[in-house]
This record gives sequence, C-alpha cells and structure tokens, in this order.
Amino acid sequence: MSRLALLLLLAGAHAVAGFKGMANWKVPTVGDYMRRMEAEKKFGSKKLVVITGTSSGLGRKTARALLRTGKYHVVGAVRDLEKMETIAEIDEFDPASFTPMHLELNSFESVRAFCDQLYDFKGAKHVDRLICNAAVYQPSLPYAKWSVDGHEQQMQINYLSHFLMISKLMPDLAKAPDPRVILVGSVTGNDNTVGGGGVYPIADLKELEGLKAGARNPVSMFDGYNFIGAKAYKDSKLCLMMLSNTLHDKYHKQTGIAFSSIYPGCIAESPLFREKRPWFRKYFPIFMKYITGGFVGEEEAGMRLFQVAHDPRCSKSGVYWSWNGGPREGRGEAALEQDGQILGGGGAGGGWDSIYENDQSDKVLNPETAQTLFKYSSVITGAEWPPANQPKSPCPTLKLVGAMTSMANRREELKRMQPAPGMVGGGLAVGKSAVTVADTIVLGTASRVVKLAQNRLLGELPVTALTGSLQADAPSAPKPQRKGLLRRLRLRRAAPAEPTALAPAPAAPRADATPHAPDDAAPAAAPSDATAEAEAEALVQIESRIMGVIGEYNATSAGQRERVSA
Repeated sequence: MSRLALLLLLAGAHAVAGFKGMANWKVPTVGDYMRRMEAEKKFGSKKLVVITGTSSGLGRKTARALLRTGKYHVVGAVRDLEKMETIAEIDEFDPASFTPMHLELNSFESVRAFCDQLYDFKGAKHVDRLICNAAVYQPSLPYAKWSVDGHEQQMQINYLSHFLMISKLMPDLAKAPDPRVILVGSVTGNDNTVGGGGVYPIADLKELEGLKAGARNPVSMFDGYNFIGAKAYKDSKLCLMMLSNTLHDKYHKQTGIAFSSIYPGCIAESPLFREKRPWFRKYFPIFMKYITGGFVGEEEAGMRLFQVAHDPRCSKSGVYWSWNGGPREGRGEAALEQDGQILGGGGAGGGWDSIYENDQSDKVLNPETAQTLFKYSSVITGAEWPPANQPKSPCPTLKLVGAMTSMANRREELKRMQPAPGMVGGGLAVGKSAVTVADTIVLGTASRVVKLAQNRLLGELPVTALTGSLQADAPSAPKPQRKGLLRRLRLRRAAPAEPTALAPAPAAPRADATPHAPDDAAPAAAPSDATAEAEAEALVQIESRIMGVIGEYNATSAGQRERVSA
C-alpha cells in the first residue's frame, strides 16, 4: 500500500466517530489531512474557547481561569486590542494559548468579519466553547444610543450580535466532541426573583411590536414603547435566556450542543456600572456585601462561569445555572489545583456543589413569544439557521430494512382493514385476495433481496456443489429450464396431443379376441384434447382473477395516497 493511501486511510478512520461522524462523513482529501495536521500542531489537544469581552470584568477572570488549567486555547473577542494586550501581560496569559481578535458588537458587519477571521485562524480545529459574555449597561441615559446598524445599542451589543454570532459558529460547534454555548444572563431578566421582579422597570417584551417593526431608529424598544435605559438592558438579558431555551429545543438533539444560560451573581464592582453616578459606584458594593449578602466579586464570578465551561457536570443543555450563597473568595486557587472538582458541605459555605438549576419565569418559558423573538431576530440580523430535524443514517442496509418494514406494516394494516361484521362503509374494500397479493409481494421482495445479497457477497454457488461432487472434473449439470406455470399450460394448450416416450403404446388387438360391448358401469376416459382445453380455460380464469385483484389493490393504494396528500 502506498504512503499516500495509508495517510488517507488513517485520516478517514480518524474522521469517523460514531453515528454523528458517519452521517457527515466525506472522503478526506490530502488538503483536509494537511489542515488537520496543522491544527494539531497549533492547538495540540487543547479545547478552543471563544469569549466575548475578555479585556475586563467577568470575561477577563474567566479567560484567566481557563488558561491556568493548560487545557484550553482562548480566543478573546474585544473592541480594543491594545487594552487587551496590556491585560494579557498583567495577568500573564500564555501567548501560545491566548489569541485576541477585534470585534465590534455594535456592528453586524464586524461580527461577520470576526467569524470569518476565526475560521481562517482555527483551520480544521473545531470550536468547543462559545461564551457570550460582553454587555453594556446604560441605565442613566435619557435617550437611546444607536448602533452602526441603527438599533438600540444595548439590545444589539448584548443580544442581537450574539444571536448572529451563534448562527455563524454553530455548524462548526456541532462537529466538536463536547460543544457548549453559554449565554450570560441576569437575575434582572428573570422576574420570578426579587432582583428581577421587585425592582422597576421590569423586563417585559409584551407582544414584540417594536421588534416586528424592525427595532430601528426611532423604534428603540422591542415592545414598541418609550425608551428606558434600565429596561432595555433587562429586556436584552431576557432575550438571551429565551434564546438559550429556543436553541436547546430546536438544535440540542440534532447537533449535540449544550445550550445554557447563567447568572453568576451580582458583581457590584463590575465595569458594567461604569456609566452609573459616582456615589452609586461607591456605595452599591458596600450595600450588596454587608446588607443583602448578594455581593460577588469578579474573581468568584469568573470561577462560576469557568465552572459551567469546564465542569463535566455542566454539559447538560437547556439549563439556567445559578449558585447558592454569597462570596467565597479565595477558593479559586484550590479549584484550579484540583481541576475544579471542589466539593463542600453544601449551601453558602460549599464549593462547586453550590451550583443548581434555577427556575425560570413564565416570561422566559413562553413558547409563542420565544418563537416570535427567534423569527424576527433572524430577519433583522440576517442569521441563517439549519432546518431543525434529526440526522438520518446513510447506511443502505437500514434503508432497505426500513422499506421492507413499511411493506410488512402495510400488509398487516390490510388484514386489519378487511370488512367485518358491523362495519358500515368504514372498512377498506379489499378482501383476502388483496392481502394474499401483499404477502406475495413482501415475501418475493425479501427472497430476491436475500438472494441478491448472497450472490454479491459470497458469489454464485459452484456447479460442483450443485451436483454434489467435490471432484474438479465433475461433469457440469445442465441448468434446468424455468418456465412459468401459465406459459407451460399455454404451450400445452396450443400443441396437439402426442404420445410421449413415457406413455405406453396402445397394444395391438389379438386375432382371436371377441369384441364385446363397453361396460356401462366403467366411466369412459375423456379425450386428452378436451382435458387440456378445460385446464387451459381454468388457468385463463385464474390469471384474469389475479390480474383483477392486483388492479384493485393498486387502485386502493392510489386512492389512499391521494387522500393522504389531500
């Protein structure tokens, strides 16, 4: 075997992984093999993670935690590359495992350019994690700020651009062995909590009239009403949580991607509050830490997001992750040392076991609103999604078995639908003859398929085996001529009756024999011509009956297909 053929064989064996790989398998080319080798050289066995907003806050701490495990290559999507380079140097990011890329989330064109750059950079390596973290919060604005595309800035940066990014990267994510898409939500988007339902304004998309109208300048809010900065932020987080559930329902079983949203806690010192008044930035962390106990530092929040990306227990899809208790600073180092598997006594004092699947509000779980949101978000962003279906096996054997099963089911259904006592015009007008035809078709098809498979796989039986001899010089037996029953009877009907070699010749009369009258008690033998004529007529009637039954069966099947199509 040549070296090139061996390389192609190894590449093909590496590409096929179970049913999922079989359904998408294509014959690998030399170029495919070279790209795969280049990706292995660049990334090794590390997982590829894409995080938006890694230059500050939650994204920065999450990237740091992932990189310190040595098991990930992180792509940081940021708008300020110079700032990101400074942060990477301060936090001692490994340059071989961290790649910053430019991204402006207030521009759909920038999102598309980022995805194209990412595809060029990663080559044959698949994206294992996509963390949609970047966000802006502008509660004090008296009027809306507009993105490059003319949408309210918070809604586009926090939701719409991430919506487009997921659609662009999802086909590649589906090829990874354990893919996850994590959307950073907020308690403010979940109105069944104190933080989400007890503080005005409340997140509420209503009938999405603003989104249906295009949500472009001057329409700032998805609900179509007047702009409130804090509500726009809360609505964007509500949209992210609804998107996570929609993607789970549509694509989790089809792609294997785990879609989830999280609330890492109230990060009171986050740069997210940079546009708040100075007195708020000073006293809000103190209030959250000592009064409510809900304060969570950036380090702690980063470890929580790191857990959802890293912990095998968080590979579940369709979940809104939350944590019990308040701050537990200082346990990040221990978590990294033990690969994140820190277990405590539970509750506020525990470790990673404090994570739980949080309940979601009726607004988040509203299927009609979620479908409308998904539909019009796709229109606005130009996002393209694969049709939601289940992959089908390309195996011809399974297709053949499926066809034979369908025919067998059809046969049984015909038996069930035979006219029975008490049925008034409700049964199928096909009698036992149609069922017999169906049985014949099914059994005949099965026998032909089996024989064809036998001849293709094993070859035809040798003549010596047919004659029962194992000698090489055994005489070959002539193949028997096969003629149908109807054809043989037609030939018999057409040909005149002649004595054959097997029939005894009539004996010559003896000279001394005395003629006598025939015995009336003995039946006279019918002429052979009359017998052949009667048999032929009977067979013609049988043939006519069979053809009639087949015609009736075909007409019934055609009628049923017309009713189903109608």
